Amino acid sequence: MSPSMEFEDKNVEMAVKKACEKLNIPREKLKHDVISYGSTGIFGLVGTKKARIRVTLPKTSQNFKLEESDEKKPKPASLDQTEKKTDFQSEDEIDDIIRHPLEDDPKKIGEEALQRIVDLITKDATISIEERSNRIFFDVKGGNSAVLIGKRGQTLEAMQYIVEKIVNKKRKDRIGIQVDVEGYLEKRRINLEKTAFRLSEKVKRTGKPATIGQMNSHDRRIVHIALKDDNMVRTQSVGEGILRKLVIFPKKNSSRKKKA
Repeated sequence: MSPSMEFEDKNVEMAVKKACEKLNIPREKLKHDVISYGSTGIFGLVGTKKARIRVTLPKTSQNFKLEESDEKKPKPASLDQTEKKTDFQSEDEIDDIIRHPLEDDPKKIGEEALQRIVDLITKDATISIEERSNRIFFDVKGGNSAVLIGKRGQTLEAMQYIVEKIVNKKRKDRIGIQVDVEGYLEKRRINLEKTAFRLSEKVKRTGKPATIGQMNSHDRRIVHIALKDDNMVRTQSVGEGILRKLVIFPKKNSSRKKKA
């Protein structure tokens, strides 16, 4: 049996490139099999898996000997089993959470689902619950808050989406759900409102539109609401996908009102 080595990276192409550089083999001469194409995890935010390839090494060359440490390393019985211990399996785990709720009370269903999701991402995190006006608020404390929040709050938004789907799956009257981590949403709201007011003043002063970088729907809504009563500017989301930019425009008649 020909000796082989395994390489992994964000995707198959990058894993192949790494193998070529490591083994000093041209791309066209590299013989490899794809073990795993990788995964973007839940909404591409949590539990991403790297792609993995197995490269067959030339028998006659001495330049491609396996390192002794690699030869002696025990191979896992199953790659999938190994990854399941540390990665968030978006399909299997979520399906299990949805199909097997432990409680009938929406607060308990949401808490149990969120706790199971959080435990797959970090350790030592706890959840507090508050209910106001047919809306349930979950606040996660402890653990790795940066990972739970994610870049621009994307992981937090994904967790809220899942918990809301689970809680309302069999309900006729929908209950609003909000998931927060260490008060992040309130801090984010305050910062976004300050940014919105600052840029709106700039728009009024210069008469030129101002753009706020890519934001999720929750953040865009905060800016829209903050400026909705300002009759000298208007806000509009632009772009496609989950993350869009928000532009603050001067209203056409605002300059006339200012002169009058």
